[in-house]
Amino acid sequence: MARQLSCSLAAARKTLALSSAPCPLRPPSLSSLLRLFSTTTTANVSDPPPLDSTTISDPKPQEKKRRSDQKEEPLDETICYMMSRRPWTTRLQNSIRSLVPHFDQPLVLSILRKSSNHPTLALQFFRWVEKTGFRHDQSTYSEMIPILAGNSMLNHARCLMLDDMPKRNIQLDETMFASLLEAYGKEKIPQEVVKMFNKMPELGVPRTVRSYDAFFKGILCNGRAMMAKRVFNKMIRDGISPEVSTYNILIWGFSLCLKMETATRFFADMKQRGISPDVITYNNLLNGWVRVKKMEDAKKVFDEMSDVGLNPNSVTYNIMIKGFGSVGKTDDALKMFEEMREKGLRLSERTFAGLMPGICEDRERVKEALQALNEMAERKLTPKDKSVFVRLVSTLCESGDLDGAVQAHEKITEFRNVKIDPTQYGVLIENLCKGDKYDNAVKLLDEMLDHNILLNYYPNSSIEAKPYEQIIEYLCNNGNTNKAELFFRQLMKHGSDDQISFNNLIKGHAKEGSTESASEILNIMTRRGVITNPDSHSLLVESFLKKNEPSDAKRSLDSMIEQGYIPNSSLFRSVIEALFQDGRVQTASRVMKSMVEKGVRENSDLVHQILEELFTRGHLEEAVGRVNLLLENNCLPDLDGLITALCEKEKVVEAVKLAEFSLERNCDVNFESYDKVLDGLAEKGETMLAYSLLCKIKEKGGAVDKKGCDELVKKLNEEGNTKQSDILARILAGKNPALGSRRRGNKVDMEGF
Repeated sequence: MARQLSCSLAAARKTLALSSAPCPLRPPSLSSLLRLFSTTTTANVSDPPPLDSTTISDPKPQEKKRRSDQKEEPLDETICYMMSRRPWTTRLQNSIRSLVPHFDQPLVLSILRKSSNHPTLALQFFRWVEKTGFRHDQSTYSEMIPILAGNSMLNHARCLMLDDMPKRNIQLDETMFASLLEAYGKEKIPQEVVKMFNKMPELGVPRTVRSYDAFFKGILCNGRAMMAKRVFNKMIRDGISPEVSTYNILIWGFSLCLKMETATRFFADMKQRGISPDVITYNNLLNGWVRVKKMEDAKKVFDEMSDVGLNPNSVTYNIMIKGFGSVGKTDDALKMFEEMREKGLRLSERTFAGLMPGICEDRERVKEALQALNEMAERKLTPKDKSVFVRLVSTLCESGDLDGAVQAHEKITEFRNVKIDPTQYGVLIENLCKGDKYDNAVKLLDEMLDHNILLNYYPNSSIEAKPYEQIIEYLCNNGNTNKAELFFRQLMKHGSDDQISFNNLIKGHAKEGSTESASEILNIMTRRGVITNPDSHSLLVESFLKKNEPSDAKRSLDSMIEQGYIPNSSLFRSVIEALFQDGRVQTASRVMKSMVEKGVRENSDLVHQILEELFTRGHLEEAVGRVNLLLENNCLPDLDGLITALCEKEKVVEAVKLAEFSLERNCDVNFESYDKVLDGLAEKGETMLAYSLLCKIKEKGGAVDKKGCDELVKKLNEEGNTKQSDILARILAGKNPALGSRRRGNKVDMEGF
C-alpha cells in the first residue's frame, strides 16, 4: 500500500510540475497531496509519518453536526416560497412532493393561511393536494372559502360551498356563509346576499348572531335600510337576541345611509335591552352625525361618552376633528387636536386628514397649518388626500406669504410616496411670478423638469397652461426659450394649446435667431388650429431678414397673410428690398402684388424699381400685369418715368409694350414720352413698330412731331412699305375719315405740324 501511495504521489508531483511550468511555484507539501488521495486506509501508512486524524478522517460527521446546529426552515414556509417564485407546473408539483411525500392536516392548513394573500396559488394548492392522497375536511374548507371570498373570488368560493362540499358529505358551517355574505356586500351584489342568507336553513345551517351580523353588513353598505329593519324584527321574533356587534353594525349602516333618526332609535333600543354601548357604538353614531354635518348632536354624543365612563379613543377624536373641519369650525377642530395630544392618543394619518383641509383653507390659520405639516413630516405620516397640500400652498399664496409657500412646498417633497400634483407647482409658480420672484419660479420649473413631474403625472389627465404663461414669457424674454419650449411640449402632451405661450415661444426663438424652431412652433400652431399673433409673425419675418434669408422671410410673410393678418408697410418694404437686393425680382414682384391687393399703397419707389426691372429683364407679361393691378387698385404708377428709363436703357421694344398698354387704357402719359419711344425705334430701324405705335397715337388723338413723321414716311417708302407709307401720310394730312369719328383720349388735344 505504501508503494502504491508513493507512486501516486510521484505522479501527482509530476503533473503539477508540468502544469505550472510557465510560472514556477513552490512544490506542494506532502500533507496537501495526502489530502487529495486520502482513503480510509491512509491512517496505516507508517512512512511518511501519519497525519492528524482530523485531516484524514471522513468530514461527513462534521457537516452533519454543522447542519444540525442550523435551524431548519419550516416546510410550510418553504412550500409557500416555492409557489410564489415559480410557475405552477408539474415540475413544481414534483418538487413539493419530493419535500413532503405525505401531507397532514396541520401542514395543509398552515400553507393555506400563509398563502392567503395569493388566493390563486392557494386554490391551486388546495385542488392539487388531494392528488397526493390528502382528503379535505370541514377545517380546510373553512380556511379556503374565506380566503377566496376576501379576495373577490366569489364564484370559486360558492362552488366549493354549494357543489364540492355536498358531494363529499362535508357539513357546511355558519362561518363560511358569513364570509361569503360580507364579500357579496362588499362587491355591491346585495341580491346575492339575500339569496345566500335564505339558503342557510335549506342547507341545514342554523342562523345565529354571526350570520345576521354579516347579512346586515352586506345589505346596509348597499343602502338597504328598510330591509335591515324588517330582518331585524324577524330576528327578534325568532328568538335570536342581538348583541353589541349587531347594534354596532346597524348603527353604522343607518349612519352610512344618512338615516340618523333610525340610528338614534336603535341606539335607544340598545339601551332599553340592557346592552351597554361600547366605544365602537358611539364612534359609529358620531360618524353619522358628522356625515350629515350636525356637529351639535355629535358634541352631545361625545360628551355622553364621558358621562357613561367611556374614554374616547383616537378614532373618536379623528371623527370629531373631521366634523368640525368640514363645517368650518377650525377652532374647535384645533381644540380637539390639542386635547388628543394632551391625552397621549396616537396621532395618525386620519387625524391630520381631518384637520388639514379646514385649517389649510383658513388664511388666519396658516401658521397652525405649517406646524401640522412639519409634525406630519416628523412622524412620517402621509395623508391619503394629497389635495390638502395644494390647498395649503394656495392659501399661503393668497395670504401673500410666498416664502412660507415655498417652505411648505419643500417640506411636502420630503414625504414618502407623494406624487406632487402639477397644480401645486402651477399655483406656486404663478404667484411667484406675480410677486416678481422669477428666480424662485425658475428653480421650481427646473425641479419639474428634473423630476419629470408632468411626464410622470397621469397621462390622460388635462393640465391647464395658464398658470405657467408668465414664467414661459419670462424665459422667452431672457434668452431661455429652449427651456420654455421643453416645458411647454410636456404641457402639450396633456392637451394644452395655450395661445399666449405659443406666441411667446415664437417671439423668443425669433429674438434669439432660432428661426427653424420658431417656424416649427408656428407649424404646430397651424396644425392644431391655434390662433396666431401678428407680432409673432412679424418677429419671425424680421428674424429671417436678419439672417439674410429673404426666401424664408417671404414664406413667413405669406403664412401671416394666410392667417388673416395684414403686414404693415415697413414689413412689406423690408421683405421686398431683401428679395430685390438678392436678385429675386419676380419673387419681390409677387410680394408687391400681395401688398397692393391688401390695400397697402406706400412704397411707390420700390414699386417703380420692380416694374422697371421686370421690363428690363423681359418679363413683359408679368410687368404689364402688375401695372394693370396698380391701376385697378387706384395706385397710379409713374408711367412717364418708366418709359423714359426704358428708353435710356435702350429697351425700346419693352417701352413700346408699355406705351401701347398706356394707350389702350387711356393713361395720362406725356407726348414727349411717346416721342422718346418713336425716336428710339427710329434709331433701331424698327420702322414697322414705329408705324404701328404712331397710328395708335394718332388714333387716340395724340400729337406728334411732323418732321419725325415725315422721316418715318420716307423710310417706309425706302423699305418698300408703300401701303403703310400712304396710310400714314393720309393720317398726318388729316384725310382719314375714320379718325374724325374716334373719341379723343384723356390727353389734351395738340395740333399737328
